[in-house]
Amino acid sequence: MKKENKSVIIWLLSGCVLLFLMVVVGGITRLTNSGLSMTDWHLVTDTFPPLTESKWQAAFDEYKKFPEYQKINIHNDFQLADYKFIYFWEWFHRFIGRIIGLVFFVPFVYFLAKKKLDTDTIKKCIVLLAMGGFQGFLGWFMVRSGLIDNPDVSHFRLSLHLTFAFITFAYTLWVALDLIYPERNINKILPLRKIARFALVALLIQIIYGGFVAGLNAGLIHNHWPLMSDGEFIHESVFIEQSSLIKNLIEGKSGVQFVHRTFAYVVVAIILFLFFKSKKYTLTTTQANGINLLVVFVFIQFLLGVFTLLYSVPLALGLIHQIMAFFLLSAMTFTLHRLSK
Repeated sequence: MKKENKSVIIWLLSGCVLLFLMVVVGGITRLTNSGLSMTDWHLVTDTFPPLTESKWQAAFDEYKKFPEYQKINIHNDFQLADYKFIYFWEWFHRFIGRIIGLVFFVPFVYFLAKKKLDTDTIKKCIVLLAMGGFQGFLGWFMVRSGLIDNPDVSHFRLSLHLTFAFITFAYTLWVALDLIYPERNINKILPLRKIARFALVALLIQIIYGGFVAGLNAGLIHNHWPLMSDGEFIHESVFIEQSSLIKNLIEGKSGVQFVHRTFAYVVVAIILFLFFKSKKYTLTTTQANGINLLVVFVFIQFLLGVFTLLYSVPLALGLIHQIMAFFLLSAMTFTLHRLSK
């Protein structure tokens, strides 16, 4: 790591931490059904929550005009105090988004002015800024789907919003790693890099389906393992919820859960294959550490997934399962970087 890059690296890693925090709060927002509490979006006026009781009441009255209250919460003796709770998590999620925007943009301008960024890093940072802006749009695009007729967000939009946050995090970490390890790696091992790329794709597919499971509340059924309900590997409900097999596997609760729980074996298998294949090569310390960490994290994540399912997605386990996905993706990004550059 070059000394002149230290402040830039700290900036990028700070962005990674904030992105991690935002996804964690986003997970809490989803698990507490708080995501539809704010029924509009304004860049400035929503920066802080209502500060008086009259403004709280006005926000609550506005919320009452939308499907989540009219079809669900009106039957649950839902009061202003309950509304304040769900409002907080959605507001906090958006507030962190605003902080991330400032943390990325202001130092970027400063580093440009001080000529601390080379041309290649400037291009990467512009991509990051664009990704951040697009992620904000995806957040509102997701929320909007739950404010029309259906009192829940589209699981496709939720998964897109979640997965793109993971991808933005991984790319930010990759840019930081380029500066942490500026010298080209003379120990690039192309066969291992190829396997690691397959592992990354498999992990992203699993994250996408994790978003589907969350969006459809598909973790609340078939709470058995290793088999589904009635002692079946593939329960009959996988094939009958929707009109076609494809729809069952992307829109049916049972089908989506089946894919997510089964594809976990694929992710574990690819990472184990990478681990055993790596034994045939002489690795650098960072390469070996990355692969070893991948194995540890993937087994922890697999076990968390099992227990989250068995206990019907309690808030704590659901959140820890999502957090562990972040650590797994971090290890995957680091390992692929060390095998590539």
